[in-house]
Amino acid sequence: MNLTSKPLAAIIFVVFFGGIAFSTGMGWWVTESAKQPAAYTEGEFVGQSNPADIRGSYTFGVVENAFGVPSKVLAQAFLIESNSPSTFAIKGLEEIYAANEFEIGTGSVRLFVAFYNGLPIDLTADTYLPENAAALLQDRNLNAEQSAYLKTHTIPNPGNPAPEVAPTTEPSQSAAPAETSVENLIKGKTTFQEILDWGVSPAMIEQVIGAPMPSPLTKIKDYCIEKGLDFETVKATLQAEIDK
Repeated sequence: MNLTSKPLAAIIFVVFFGGIAFSTGMGWWVTESAKQPAAYTEGEFVGQSNPADIRGSYTFGVVENAFGVPSKVLAQAFLIESNSPSTFAIKGLEEIYAANEFEIGTGSVRLFVAFYNGLPIDLTADTYLPENAAALLQDRNLNAEQSAYLKTHTIPNPGNPAPEVAPTTEPSQSAAPAETSVENLIKGKTTFQEILDWGVSPAMIEQVIGAPMPSPLTKIKDYCIEKGLDFETVKATLQAEIDK
């Protein structure tokens, strides 16, 4: 049987949109709005979404849906100029702030959301926020620990001169250990060659990035941006190997 163009178009329309409707009804059709971070499993906030599970692939809109932090507030905090801030993908921060000495990325959004909503988050890692973000948090009834952390983990907005900031820790009496702790810390300018020199094997690097070892002279952050990887996640995993 030969089908003319009109019946054929009608069949395609029914199959395509009928499939979407069926998938939606079965719970198979998942849109971005359905993304949901994992919840706290213990403590005072059990059952609430945990900002530590915010992913680089999330948009400001997903964060707003999960945590109630308005997309406009997030855009203001991280100096994102957009007529539709809810569509901005968090992983884009790594590229925008790529030239910055301190990383501003997914971890920064996790920190901002946690402080904004008064939720607990691990503060053992050095995560930084731009001045705009820190200013927005000043009226959020931060506790003493959060306020102290902000004072030593706030950096100038892009284009502003860096203020003189006291070191976060007292300098060691022994020069050698202090030098080691600084040199062996992954930053935005760290290359794969450096972490090879620090004892991480090529096989482990390939396991973390899920691909063959790139040129050792490649900056880890640049590689993650190019390949669409979450730099904060890659950084944390590799840093754990270095710390071993």
